[in-house]
Amino acid sequence: MKVLVVGSGGREHALLWKAAQSPLVDRLYAAPGNAGMAALAELVPWNGDVEALAEWALAEGIDLTLVGPEAPLVEGIADAFLERGLRIFGPTQKAAMIEGSKAFAKRLMERYGIPTARYRVFQDPILALEYLEEVGVPIVIKDSGLAAGKGVTVALDLHTAKQAVMNLLSGPEGGEVVVEEFLEGEEATVLALTDGETVLPLLPSQDHKRLLDGDRGPMTGGMGAVAPYPMDGATLRRVEEEILRPLIRGLRAEGVVYRGVIYAGLMLTREGPKVLEFNARFGDPEAQALLPLLHNDLVELALRVAEGRLRGTELAWREGASACVVLAAPGYPESPKRGIPLHVPEPPEEVLVFHAGTRREGGALVSAGGRVLNVVGLGRDLKEALDRAYAYVGQVGFPGALYRRDIGQKALRRA
Repeated sequence: MKVLVVGSGGREHALLWKAAQSPLVDRLYAAPGNAGMAALAELVPWNGDVEALAEWALAEGIDLTLVGPEAPLVEGIADAFLERGLRIFGPTQKAAMIEGSKAFAKRLMERYGIPTARYRVFQDPILALEYLEEVGVPIVIKDSGLAAGKGVTVALDLHTAKQAVMNLLSGPEGGEVVVEEFLEGEEATVLALTDGETVLPLLPSQDHKRLLDGDRGPMTGGMGAVAPYPMDGATLRRVEEEILRPLIRGLRAEGVVYRGVIYAGLMLTREGPKVLEFNARFGDPEAQALLPLLHNDLVELALRVAEGRLRGTELAWREGASACVVLAAPGYPESPKRGIPLHVPEPPEEVLVFHAGTRREGGALVSAGGRVLNVVGLGRDLKEALDRAYAYVGQVGFPGALYRRDIGQKALRRA
């Protein structure tokens, strides 16, 4: 089979690495890919035009496409491929609206009784500001559209809340914000594969969104992740029965068949798990932590999803745990520095390196984005996985690299 992976980040490098292990694969492509992915696949220049990529895939005879990032899904890449009779792992444009519009997702949850924070949606800044005065703080302000994981403000004072609203709604093109009740608890993620009927949860994981240790600093796309997150069986069953299955049933009731990955970002409250957000794809960096633990053939699983054959499938997992530490460029997330020379030594056994924002410049490896490298440690338990990841991080030559030194500590305490 010829398999294409769409995207250029650490998540896509992990998907490509896992796909390369499949005996079903003859040839791999990545569009547009990155410097690390070039060792596994032929890189395809791509400017983001989903119709053009679908035409290329048709001409090239691509048998299966795996989509990593959310933007092409929301733009309708799955629809473009399906219209040409091409198999693709990823939801259609309508299904991807669970991520493309937080307002859409909240209304869907409300209609189908999926536990989430109380909310209001605003397009008028005056009405939004009046509502903030009425409900007070703490409060959560979210950009309703795609924001690469950075469009959330947890406001502990009214000034911050009002500023977030004005930043999102005062532009010439307007906008839409979701104002949510502040939920208390610990955050975790449950991803699941679905073909629109069967829902197959993956191991629970935990992302670390803030830039700095102790969950301080600005929101980012994710500074690290661990898997499995120590979630008890009863809670995981509630996530499946109260959140994941009702979502898929609700979409089907509205004429939408969802095939791909569901990402449920959760707050584990005293009342039980509640949805913070739905995403329409693998998490980044959760995928980098989860895929090395997965025994199953990713390409076979993706085919089963794309063809509606997931029923009866069982997932098998490696014993132990994994930990992903993200190395970001100085200035991330606002203005990351590019062109920094990188020295990435050969990792030891039980350590993996997934490239994110990297490129080759005159034969040298340099930074080319905000999140640059993902170091994944594997171990018999989470402590061993973390020790291995951080030991290797210390060997990477990356002047000024930003990374958190407390990845996995909450999960260790919870365990």
